[in-house]
Amino acid sequence: MQVGRKSCWRQLQASFFRLLCLIPTGFPVRSVDMQRATDNITIRQGDTAIIRCYVDDKVSKVAWLNRSNIIFAGQDKWSLDPRVDLVTKGQLEYSLRIQKVDVYDEGSYTCSIQTPKKWPKTSQVYLIVQVPANIYKVSEDIIVNEGSNVTLSCLASGRPDPVITWRLLNPSAEPLDGEEYLDIIGIMRNQAGRYECKASNDVATPDVKYVNVVVNYPPTIKKTQSSETQVGRMGTLQCEATAVPTPEFEWYRDEKRLSNSQGINIQILGTTTVLMIANVTEEDYGNYTCVASNRLGVQNASLFLYRPGTGRDISGSACVSQSLWLLLACFACLFFKC
Repeated sequence: MQVGRKSCWRQLQASFFRLLCLIPTGFPVRSVDMQRATDNITIRQGDTAIIRCYVDDKVSKVAWLNRSNIIFAGQDKWSLDPRVDLVTKGQLEYSLRIQKVDVYDEGSYTCSIQTPKKWPKTSQVYLIVQVPANIYKVSEDIIVNEGSNVTLSCLASGRPDPVITWRLLNPSAEPLDGEEYLDIIGIMRNQAGRYECKASNDVATPDVKYVNVVVNYPPTIKKTQSSETQVGRMGTLQCEATAVPTPEFEWYRDEKRLSNSQGINIQILGTTTVLMIANVTEEDYGNYTCVASNRLGVQNASLFLYRPGTGRDISGSACVSQSLWLLLACFACLFFKC
């Protein structure tokens, strides 16, 4: 393998020698003081790269090559690329400048120098082009039912390869286990929200994209408010439920569905419904049912409109009655010496 490399290197030197014999001698005569024989330059896509080569007054001929292509021979430009030119400050510098560097510019560049009595000397520089991370494909916003399995995708390119991370932008916003693909098994309602995909490779500012995930779930009635109302006053019953999609509400008295009519007003404000009974009568006291539903399920709760002094709590239990029964039980226990 090494024999093959030495043979290849000798052929390259011979080619350079033949090339330099053709280069005009009008270029100032200088000797070489270049970068290391082998070096790397790292540049970001779109930036300007300057590949340095310094010479002095003992050099007779000089050229720049990219792989096997001649870019400059002396001051004569052989490349047709308008982005490429020479940087020659005084008589000491013979550097190559490439503007708006792109990935196809990556590769080996050779500054070749010939002195009158010596074989050509070369300095090779390898240009490495880095590309900022770019997310080119990400999942669209989705709506799923609670308990479903969800896979979010985030594909990115860049040089070097970007690292992809995920977060759910809730108050904690902790990193999630996932790279190009984020798997959520049996998604729950508390996992709904805005997911952030970030691709970074330290070349530039990370690229960030977002996916909104909506999780549907059946209604849960989380709050009810019964009402203690005097005859002739307005009674108000309130029922609040959580659900996605937003629940629809219905009110019932016994088996009869209630609707807006004389003396009854039903209001629905998002996830809350209010039943208002104007000018309460004795017939209005009793049990009312709030029903919350969406396409995933139904839940109901009982509320009470009761006259003052009956002491019913929010669930309709007779608190005062229970207290009276407890007191009577205590008296009975004392009377019978239990």
